[in-house]
Amino acid sequence: MSTLPKVAWIGLGIMGSPMSENLVKAGYDVTGHTLERDKLDRLAAAGGTAAASVAAAVRDADVIVTMVPASPQVEAVAYGPDGILENARRGALLIDMSSITPQTSVDLAAAAKDKGIRVLDAPVSGGEAGAIEAVLSIMVGGDQADFDEAKPLFEALGKTIVRCGPHGSGQTVKAANQLIVAVNIQACAEAVVFLEKSGVDLAAALDVLGGGLAGSTVLARKKDNFLNRDFQPGFRIDLHHKDMGIVTDAARTVGAVLPVGAVVAQLVAGLRAQGDGGLDHSALLRAVERLSGAQV
Repeated sequence: MSTLPKVAWIGLGIMGSPMSENLVKAGYDVTGHTLERDKLDRLAAAGGTAAASVAAAVRDADVIVTMVPASPQVEAVAYGPDGILENARRGALLIDMSSITPQTSVDLAAAAKDKGIRVLDAPVSGGEAGAIEAVLSIMVGGDQADFDEAKPLFEALGKTIVRCGPHGSGQTVKAANQLIVAVNIQACAEAVVFLEKSGVDLAAALDVLGGGLAGSTVLARKKDNFLNRDFQPGFRIDLHHKDMGIVTDAARTVGAVLPVGAVVAQLVAGLRAQGDGGLDHSALLRAVERLSGAQV
């Protein structure tokens, strides 16, 4: 019998599926629920157990992980008679790994406390590749004791695991992460268009740029997307649009001015309005190409 905690995993999308499978590989007993039947079948094929509802998934779990798109989905699976708070046992640890507003995390922690359920907000960075390779960065908000308890589970999912402060702190750091990533992708996209219009060998240019101060994880991860115009989603524009809304709103609340972030937020919104919301966020290149006169 495994001494590892029993895990319920809610949300088996682009990130949730490989992450939950990495827990199975690490020896955890994982019961999952999501809305797509094929994703449940995938978890079962990997050695997990499919559950027909949130309530069924969480009832016997020691740890519950949620990985859903945004605050409304977190609230939908957490609250109500069929949700996590009404069906999880007292003493369970709820780890929300979605990217949501800091205030949603604070409110969830308060509501869960009334039910005897502990909460960590633990959003991640690294995209689909990081999820598959179990090398995610995990930024955590919540009590130190709960973080210490969850650390072995986090270590099966990522490499950089840091408690950033009380409830909501993980989400605040994730918002900052998404700001940096969006601005970085936009800069890379502009450089790609500039290089190509100048007649430079793009592959060679990106190689040498990647080895200097302009190098970044974003450039390394997205170089092939730019070169091949491959915008299959690792992280969709729709989700980055949501995240830029989070950081813009949170910055306004605390009085931080984000001029470059505001411009990139509008460029992301524009790309989404043009029907590219389902593409990878590296598709910001398409927006720059359009602005530069290309028919995309």
